[in-house]
Amino acid sequence: MQWRDEGLVLGGRKFGESGLILDVLTRERGRRSGLVYGGASRKKRAQYEPGNTVELSWSGRLEEQLGRFDVAESSRQRASRLIDLPLALNAVASICALLRGALNEGDHAGSALFAATELLLDQLDNTEVWPALYVRWELGLLAALGFGLDLDACAVSGSNDGLTHVSPRTGRAVKGSEAEEYLDRLFDLPNFLIDARSPATEQDIAHGLELTGHFIERRLFNTMNRDMPEPRRRLAAKLARPQSP
Repeated sequence: MQWRDEGLVLGGRKFGESGLILDVLTRERGRRSGLVYGGASRKKRAQYEPGNTVELSWSGRLEEQLGRFDVAESSRQRASRLIDLPLALNAVASICALLRGALNEGDHAGSALFAATELLLDQLDNTEVWPALYVRWELGLLAALGFGLDLDACAVSGSNDGLTHVSPRTGRAVKGSEAEEYLDRLFDLPNFLIDARSPATEQDIAHGLELTGHFIERRLFNTMNRDMPEPRRRLAAKLARPQSP
């Protein structure tokens, strides 16, 4: 059997002397893997850098078995564009590691993330924009996998204004004025996550990453007996520090 699709390269591992087992997030078929003959050669290495978009075709005997990828030239090579932006490259590594860790082979839930992931990757050279987009992308990852947070109304009063915090247990938003005695146990809710017009400060980004990181680790990786991917830990630590102008 065969199929063709567009894929975002998530990474790969060497197979034999020059083969490469390539992991991709496809537009229509979720996360998929396939063997690329000669894919680990020096000549082709740049084509399979994480974050690149490629056109590919898959062939194999059974859908659930490892098949073969025939890959056309990359339609977008992002790593080379970001070579002088180490923080953006760290973001690429984090995005790919989260998708590889959270999605199983053939998991079609990942297809819902394809367009948003491409949009984020294409904005990583815009240092004023991408950190806020990244936090929103992590919220989208949780939602696509069935673990979305409820940030629409206060869990205590039901009102939808003045939301300031999130319960670490339920993932529901609350108004600080409704839960003053519990504030030290709650996560700060940055306003940019509930109002797209609101600017995101460096502190907002740090609070947003603390919030999404808690639920990604607790609801995704802990349930699979896996640790939070190290690239994501590094990115959160770097973004929590004040950035140079």
